[in-house]
Amino acid sequence: MDTGLIAIGAGLAVGLAAIGTGYAQGHIGSAGVGAIAEKPELLGNIILLVAIPETVLILGFAVAAMIILLL
Repeated sequence: MDTGLIAIGAGLAVGLAAIGTGYAQGHIGSAGVGAIAEKPELLGNIILLVAIPETVLILGFAVAAMIILLL
């Protein structure tokens, strides 16, 4: 029973982080395309802003790994 609950917790850590990351990247990406259409010199900044939410997913993966390995 405990092993199943640990796996569910790890899955939720990664899954919810992925949903949040996708939601944020979708909104940032769509706004970024509009900004790049008006000012092409903003490309580097927009790429950086799209990459920032990925850290949330990496943290979710790290939490899931800690849940599995430490419990």
